[in-house]
Amino acid sequence: MRDRSRLLWVLLAAALAAAGCGERNIVRASPPSVTTPPPEAKPATPAESKPPAAEPKLETPPESTPTAQPVAPPPAKRPVTHPKPAQQESTEPPAQPPSEPKPAPPEISPELTPQQQADAERHTSADMAQAEQTLQSVAGKQLNPAQQDLVDKIKGFLDQAHEAIHANDWVRAQNLAQKARVLAAELVKPM
Repeated sequence: MRDRSRLLWVLLAAALAAAGCGERNIVRASPPSVTTPPPEAKPATPAESKPPAAEPKLETPPESTPTAQPVAPPPAKRPVTHPKPAQQESTEPPAQPPSEPKPAPPEISPELTPQQQADAERHTSADMAQAEQTLQSVAGKQLNPAQQDLVDKIKGFLDQAHEAIHANDWVRAQNLAQKARVLAAELVKPM
């Protein structure tokens, strides 16, 4: 009987030691979460990422020390990064193969009556002449950057107006010539 009670006490002591005296603190790694790292932490790059560490094994304390030992805080959470598999990058064709540039759609100008075309030609010629005369008056003068920008825009509008005239697009030519004339008037205004 004495041996039985001794065996019972030994088993009870072993069970309590294995159970941690009723206070069993199991520290497990938390599941990975996708959160932004704190400002001082450096985010892991795919090359630096390592597989998560295995759960720490809990050792049973020796039978002679019934006091609880302090538990370390859980490890800091690391953001999970999922690098693309290498197969996708190398075997996947480009999303869209480069295609030949499409030709510009043809410009459709409205049909003008002979009277409307004559008016457009007259207004275009007058506006272009006025803009060109203004450009000649400022030629050779010292211009500030804003004035030089206006001169460049006027020349561009006049060139486009000449192209429209050669294409027999008098509506477009008239609009461009009018823009050139308006900018020319701005150029000679006192600043």
